Amino acid sequence: MSKLSMWSRMASGLAAALFAFGVQASVTKPVMPPPEPAKAPPPKMVDSKKCYSCHENVEEWHTNGRHASVNCAYCHTAEEHLKTAKGSNMGTRPGTSKDHRACATCHQQQYNDFVQINYESKARHEKADPKSVSPKFDKLIDGFGFSKEHAEPRSHAFMLVDQWVVDRSFGGRMQWKDWTYQSKAEMAANGAWNVVRDLDPSTSDQKRMMRQTVTAVNPVCMNCKTQDHILDWKYMGDPDPKAKWARTSSTVEFARAMSHPLNCYYCHDPHSTGPRVVRDALINAVVDRKLGTYPYDPVKSEQTKMTKVTFQRGGEDFRAIGMLSRSDSVVMCAQCHVEYTCGTGWDCSDPNNHTPVGMADRRTNLFQWASVFDYKSVAVDQYKFKDFKHTLTGAFLPKIQHPETEVFWGSKHERAGVECKDCHMPKQKAANGKTWTSHAQKSPRYRVKETCLTCHKDWSEKEALYQIDSIQAYIRGKVMKAEHQLSDFIDWINRAQWSGKVSEEILAKAYDLQYDANLYWEWWTAENSVGFHNPQDARESLTRSADASLEGINMLKKAMGVDVIAAKVGREKSTTPTPPTPNQLPPGPAGKGSAGTRAVDALGENAWKPFLPKK
Repeated sequence: MSKLSMWSRMASGLAAALFAFGVQASVTKPVMPPPEPAKAPPPKMVDSKKCYSCHENVEEWHTNGRHASVNCAYCHTAEEHLKTAKGSNMGTRPGTSKDHRACATCHQQQYNDFVQINYESKARHEKADPKSVSPKFDKLIDGFGFSKEHAEPRSHAFMLVDQWVVDRSFGGRMQWKDWTYQSKAEMAANGAWNVVRDLDPSTSDQKRMMRQTVTAVNPVCMNCKTQDHILDWKYMGDPDPKAKWARTSSTVEFARAMSHPLNCYYCHDPHSTGPRVVRDALINAVVDRKLGTYPYDPVKSEQTKMTKVTFQRGGEDFRAIGMLSRSDSVVMCAQCHVEYTCGTGWDCSDPNNHTPVGMADRRTNLFQWASVFDYKSVAVDQYKFKDFKHTLTGAFLPKIQHPETEVFWGSKHERAGVECKDCHMPKQKAANGKTWTSHAQKSPRYRVKETCLTCHKDWSEKEALYQIDSIQAYIRGKVMKAEHQLSDFIDWINRAQWSGKVSEEILAKAYDLQYDANLYWEWWTAENSVGFHNPQDARESLTRSADASLEGINMLKKAMGVDVIAAKVGREKSTTPTPPTPNQLPPGPAGKGSAGTRAVDALGENAWKPFLPKK
C-alpha cells in the first residue's frame, strides 16, 4: 500500500468518525432538570355559614377579624366533614393545616424570615464549654439529663429537631439524616422528618441506643416546641378517651406524630388574627390561679388581659386557648421562654422521705410564674415539688429551664415599656416601603441599628455592642464565682458525709443550702441573655448563690472541727500608705512591707499567708 493511499484511508476514517460524532452530538438531547411537581389544585371553597352553624365562637372571630375574606377551605379540608356532620356528631373530622406554608401564601416576608438560619448562633455549642456561660455545669447538675448535653439556643426553625437529636432526649434514637442537615432551616421548619431519622422505627420504647445518652424528654417538654397536637391534647395534658395524646403518652409515638416547630397559631389566632396564647400551663397560671399576665404588676395585668376560651368535645370541656386583650410579645413569648416543670420529680411533703412524682401528676406541667426570689416558696412550699436528686451529694434540687420572662420582669427595659419584639423581632422595611415585623428571632447584637439605636440615638453601633458585651462579661464573671463556690460546697458535703462526724440535722441544712445555691446560680445559666435582660437581679441572685455555698462550707467545717481560715478581704483597718517610690510596690496593710505582688496587697497579706512558702 502506498503512503498516499494509506493517508487517504486514514483521512477518510477520521472524517467518518468526526461525522459520526457530529451526528451523535447533534441528536443527543441536553440533560434537563426534572420537571417541577404539579401545583396542588386550588382549594374547593365551602360555605362558611354552614361552619358557623356549629362553630359560633369562630363565627364571631372570623367575621370581625382581618381574615374575614379568607375561606375556611384555605386551612381546613372540610368537604367530607360538611357532608357527614350532624348535630353533635362530628362526622368525618376536617383536616387542619399546621404548616407555616399555609400562612406563607399571604405572609411571605414573615415566612422567609422564620426559615432563615442565623449562622452566628452555632449548633450544639454546649453551655458547659469553657467558652460558654457555665463551665462547671455538669458537676453542679450531676444526676440530671442535661448533664449529657445542654446546648445554647439557635434559630427557631430548629427548635423541634434540636430537642430530638440532643443526647439527653431519646437516648440517641433520633439523629440527623447526616450532619449536613443540621443547617437546612427551611426543610426543618416544613417538616422535622425531612432532616431527622429514627434509628429504630420498629419499636416505640424509650431506650438508650448510644453511650452517654439518656431518655429524659416527654410530651410536656415538646409542648414548648410544637403545637401540631393542639386539637388532640386535652387541657393540661390530662388523659381522656377523646384525647389522642396526654402527659402520659408514649414519648416516641408522640414525637413521630409531630412535624412543625413553633406553629404560627401559638401567637396568632387563625380565625381573627388576634393575639393569643395556647400553652395550657400559662393559661392555668394567669387565669385559673388568677396570677395575671404580670404577677408583680397589677396595672400591666389589667392592660394585657387574658380570656380563657374553652372548647368542648362530646359535650364536655376539652381544650382551651387564651385570647389577649392586646398584642403583648412578653406574654406571647412566655409560652416557652419561661421556667416551668415539664417532667417527673420528687414530692417533698415529708422532708425525711421524698417520693417519686410521675407524669400522671399535674405538677409535671406547671408554670410557677414567679421570680427567682419567690420560686422556692411556690415550687417547694406550695407544690411540694423538687426536680431531681443530685448524684454526688444526694440533695434534692430544682432544675431551671429558660426563665427569660421572669428575668425580664422589673428590669429597666421592662419598666420602660420595651417588649421582646422590640429587640428580637424589629420592624423591617422592604424596597417598596412596606413594613413588617421580622420573624427571624435573634439577638439584637446582630441588628443593632434596628433595635438598640432606635432608643439610644446618641450611640454608635460599636458603642451599643460595647455596652452589651460589658454587661454580659460582668455577669459571666459572677456566674463563674457562684459556680466555683457551689462546686467547692459539693466537695465539702462529700467530705462531711465521709467523715462520719456530721449529724443528719447539719447535713439536712447543708442540702437545703445546696438547693438555694443551685437555684440562685442556675437561673442565670438557663436564662439565655447572660444577665443582660436584668443585670441587677442577676447580680443579686448570683451573689446569694455564692453566699449560700460559703455559709454551707463554713457550717460543715465547723461541724467537722476543721480550722476555718477566713480571708480577711478588706477587713483590716485602713491607714494612709506612704506613696511608693518609682519601680516599687506600695506597702502592704498597716504599713507593712509588701509580700511581693500587688494582688497580695490588694487582698490583704493575711489572706495569702497560708499559701506563701514557709521560710
